[in-house]
Amino acid sequence: MQTSLENMHAIADIAMPTLAKNDEAMSFAPLASFVPLIGELSDLKRIVSADRTGSIATRLFFDGWKHLVAGVSIEMVMQIICARALAACRLGDLDRAVLTSLGLDEAKACEILKRSFDAVSAPVDSALAVKLRCTLDADTQIDSVAPNFCKQLARQPRAGITCPDRARIMLQPEENHAEHCLVVAVASALIAPLYGAEPANVFLAGMCHHFHSATMPDSGFTGEMLLGDVLDTVINAAREAAMSTLPHALTNQIRPLLAEITSDHTPLARAFHAADVLDRVIEIKHHLKGAGLTMNAVLNEYELVHAGPVKAFHDTVLFQAGLA
Repeated sequence: MQTSLENMHAIADIAMPTLAKNDEAMSFAPLASFVPLIGELSDLKRIVSADRTGSIATRLFFDGWKHLVAGVSIEMVMQIICARALAACRLGDLDRAVLTSLGLDEAKACEILKRSFDAVSAPVDSALAVKLRCTLDADTQIDSVAPNFCKQLARQPRAGITCPDRARIMLQPEENHAEHCLVVAVASALIAPLYGAEPANVFLAGMCHHFHSATMPDSGFTGEMLLGDVLDTVINAAREAAMSTLPHALTNQIRPLLAEITSDHTPLARAFHAADVLDRVIEIKHHLKGAGLTMNAVLNEYELVHAGPVKAFHDTVLFQAGLA
């Protein structure tokens, strides 16, 4: 059903930035199988609920940092957040708290969450998937406050498409930096075995890689080029402002990860950068997909008017109105 861990590690040995032509199909075929899943994770940026603030992705980002600052191990936080993200891909905000509040017992709620998890988790390494799935049975609520940079990142939109000497292309609604960090963190943990990387540390790298955006407005590639030789100075100052709000033990774990992802020389760095670039491109693909959507696809592929006792009447109405 899934690629073995041994085969994934063999693939990772050749998944370098520069590949021989005859290696490309072998290296990239497993990665390609993650693209639909990462697309669904990316959609968590856009799923909101009436009685909750922010998107699912934003709230998972906050919850991840609540656990981290409370001293929960990186491994456990990775498992909790990744499992909840995978279950939310299909169930949206019908999470454990909502399901039990609507009358289901804990066992039935967990069964439904696992059903949703199983619907999307086929590309995930089997050993990792088992660990993640098990956390859906656990009570993962925590009495902790997210660091202030979480609010700042959630309020800071991503720049859109920018390039020096060209006007910015704005895509609405734009994602925020908390959402981007969450999706990169989860995606990088899920693809980590493909690169021979350890999921927990690459997850943490994803969660903290835009610390600087909490206090540094995003002007994109264009702004970075205009900052020139002061770019690193500005980014480091902004990053330190976020780091100063964390426990020292946690910053000691984060600093080497931020240093490691300045290149693509290690398994962790490659897993992180793969997830980062996939999220960036899949985010744009989302906007293009919406712009190219046809009524034929909506009615026939997605069954907007779906099976039910009045479907025949609905079809007649649409035909008479010239909409089908």
